[in-house]
Amino acid sequence: MQAKPRPPATPEQALSAMDHLIATHLVGQHEIAQQVGLNVTDLTCFAFVLEAGENLLTAGDLAARAHVTTGAVTGILNRLERAGYITRRPDPADRRRVRVAAEPAAVARIREVYEPYYARLNALFADYSPDEIAVLHDWFSRASTLAAQYLEEHCR
Repeated sequence: MQAKPRPPATPEQALSAMDHLIATHLVGQHEIAQQVGLNVTDLTCFAFVLEAGENLLTAGDLAARAHVTTGAVTGILNRLERAGYITRRPDPADRRRVRVAAEPAAVARIREVYEPYYARLNALFADYSPDEIAVLHDWFSRASTLAAQYLEEHCR
């Protein structure tokens, strides 16, 4: 696919567009969390569990990814377990540790909510050339790393 002409934009305009996307996403996550009976932090932690797939996270892994204490992650896991989103499994390599697995019914419920949105995003990506998608991927990856580093430096 050939790249389509794009309107020019300054870094300031790009940052403003990013800020609007983040704000819309935050509001949307709050509303989706309410729809599925969770709070935003619990929904975010469940997303980390989903992202890990078969490589089950430990409670400590989840705490680090969510930037919460291990004590806080215990409460998160308790709520997710009570709501039917996860099960805890003993770590086969270390019985003192717990691994977190997503419940299949909860995975289906979350997919039902997010798949239509991801389909729309994929349709949007179809409007971009492979080279443009590579730039988007690079930017999102690098910006995510930068954001994580900033949080680590200034919020810990």
